[in-house]
Amino acid sequence: MSVAFVLGNGTSRLAIDHTKLKSYGTVYGCNAIYRDFPPDYLIAVDPRMIIEINSSGYQHTNQVWTNYNKHYKDFTDFNYFEKSKGWSSGPTALDLASTHNHTVIYILGFDYKGLANGVKLNNVFANTPNYKTSNDNATYYGNWLKQTQNVIKNNEKTMYIRVIQPDNFVPEELNILKNLKHITIEEFENSYKTT
Repeated sequence: MSVAFVLGNGTSRLAIDHTKLKSYGTVYGCNAIYRDFPPDYLIAVDPRMIIEINSSGYQHTNQVWTNYNKHYKDFTDFNYFEKSKGWSSGPTALDLASTHNHTVIYILGFDYKGLANGVKLNNVFANTPNYKTSNDNATYYGNWLKQTQNVIKNNEKTMYIRVIQPDNFVPEELNILKNLKHITIEEFENSYKTT
């Protein structure tokens, strides 16, 4: 069985020590996660994040995937998607993981809904460069949700498991997908010792 972990940056993933996941499978991370931890694959599609990553030189020793942009013509050692889907980083990371023929893909930190009853930004990196502040309004999750649905629907032979806090939001659109289930962080940790 081939296992992968796709890490979004919703705050629910803070309950899990993601640094231990590499011993269990391949780790795909998004955007500023590289500041804390080098996933096996870093996916960033926001130009500001790519400029930041390029300035750090992280891509010279780690795999970074993004969409081509003419402003990156002088950047080296980035991997470019053959065709941009125009998606957000999280679903793009999920799509990349799905092309690598993993049997099971765990989805962590895909919270969709904002904090404070869905109103405020829900992101591990709030209040840091290239991110909104924790007082900013949450971004509407509709596009992320549709993109995630498309990946899961298009990869029927892959089992997707979304790891959530007991009180996390579960969109109805995800409940109807036969190859997706939800488990709690406690259930996840019973399988993968990450604490």
